[in-house]
Amino acid sequence: MNHLAHDVLSHRRDSSCLSDSTRPGDCLHGRRHARLRCTNLPPRNYRFRVAACNNSGVWNEAGAFLDFSVAPAYYQTIWFRLSCVAAFLALLWAVYQQRLRRVAREFNMRLDERVSERTRIARELHDTLLQSFQGLILNFQRARNLLPARPDQAIESLDTALDRAERAIMEGRDAIHDMRASAPADGNLAEEISALGEQLASENEHSGASSFRVVVEGSPKAIRPVVRDEIYRITREALRNAYGHAHARTIEAEISYEDKLLRVRIRDDGIGINETHLGEGRAGHYGLRGMRERATHIGAQLDVWSEEGAGTEIELRVPDRIAYKADGQHT
Repeated sequence: MNHLAHDVLSHRRDSSCLSDSTRPGDCLHGRRHARLRCTNLPPRNYRFRVAACNNSGVWNEAGAFLDFSVAPAYYQTIWFRLSCVAAFLALLWAVYQQRLRRVAREFNMRLDERVSERTRIARELHDTLLQSFQGLILNFQRARNLLPARPDQAIESLDTALDRAERAIMEGRDAIHDMRASAPADGNLAEEISALGEQLASENEHSGASSFRVVVEGSPKAIRPVVRDEIYRITREALRNAYGHAHARTIEAEISYEDKLLRVRIRDDGIGINETHLGEGRAGHYGLRGMRERATHIGAQLDVWSEEGAGTEIELRVPDRIAYKADGQHT
């Protein structure tokens, strides 16, 4: 065999088939053995044809052929491409679901805040104005029953009703103040609580409290505004209960700036609280429950210790990662 031709059908332009000793398209003269190397063939079926001629130049028209195929790599298979498309669609779906969950979570948080605020306002009104108005109605009804037979007692009942009306106005003003009151953003917490105690002392001169003081332990640190506001409100409720109901001679507020937590204590030497009321407070009253809810809202712990005749102590503990600002600046 003195002439050998080769042809690989249906391959791409960047594919090539080379003999060990020739360039593509060359003929092999006088060679009985030759090796052909093909590269960059895409995966599919192929037919390799060989034609030869004798010394007289007569070609074998039929020639010989060899059918073979190139198997696709895994990244060239249809299932791999479909898997990529499916994975991309699944990723889009996951991102979309994550977005929906985040929007739903934000909406639920705002809704919970509104419901909580409305619940707190309802409790404030129930614990102050509504009860005062109920007492007014009873006094007016008593005065109506005394007229005209006992006018002196009727006048006394009306005077009592007027006093109750005045207290109802004060309670309504306090309730509105509670809804809007917050600690100044850049003030000193000890000074704010001290001013709060003096204000409550002037409003409750009949309480009999002879002294109030604020004790600070540790170096004051910057407190996050939201946490600061809730601490102020909890302290206000605790001091208002101490002035209004404890009949204490001494009321003390203690603020401890510790490394691991911020601790606030309100204690008095008053008449104390019945053990059955330490959990959720008296029926129809929401002071203790409201303080616990505020503490839970900021991730703090509120504990109450009291015995009848032995006074009351309320302790609020806020973890450092929640209470203090990251920069650690002093107030």
